[in-house]
Amino acid sequence: MNILVVDDERLLVKGIKFNLENEGYSVDVCYDGESAVSMARAGDYALIILDLMMPKKDGLEACQEIRSFSTVPIIMLTARSEDADKLMGFESGADDYMTKPFNILELKARVRALIRRAALAAPAAQEQAVFTCGPITLDEKRRSAFKDGAETELTMKEFDLMLFLLKNPGKVFSRESLLDLVWGYDYLGDTRTVDVHIRRLREKLEPDPARPRYIMTKWGVGYYLETHH
Repeated sequence: MNILVVDDERLLVKGIKFNLENEGYSVDVCYDGESAVSMARAGDYALIILDLMMPKKDGLEACQEIRSFSTVPIIMLTARSEDADKLMGFESGADDYMTKPFNILELKARVRALIRRAALAAPAAQEQAVFTCGPITLDEKRRSAFKDGAETELTMKEFDLMLFLLKNPGKVFSRESLLDLVWGYDYLGDTRTVDVHIRRLREKLEPDPARPRYIMTKWGVGYYLETHH
């Protein structure tokens, strides 16, 4: 099981690496945010430990970038204990954070807990292939969409976008993050692309496209799937 440790304090990295390898993990290391992103993209990691303050790219930027293509658990390390830092860490997609100096035993316990949680979440996600919200049903394996039980033709990206919203009910996503997460990180698109796809999904799947009840807009923020009716 591979873990990536990223911090510009080489001595600290050495200590973490030594302790995690003693637990039976294999550990890769790097010392700046830019390398962290490229290693996360190339490697298959069970968890990433990421320092907040680093050269080239700080931990928050690196974390946000990694989140655009991966759901790997991330623990942020921060030297400052202000709540704002912690909140910013979670805002950027971190799963946990620790304030330096920290107890290595506690770090190991959190690593174990996060890896276990990720393993528990994975099988359930794989088993479920049919997602429903109100009159809308998507069958992921067959890549087919239904409105009130009748099959509806969706383009590939319409399907991907609708499936993404169905898998994340109630969560609001900005147009930029939807471009990253659904179209892919390297898609140099215009955010209006998202608006167009949302409009088409409403026309095809909403009972009344002019007054959507499921595919909702949060003004000034983005889009989300409303599940309570």
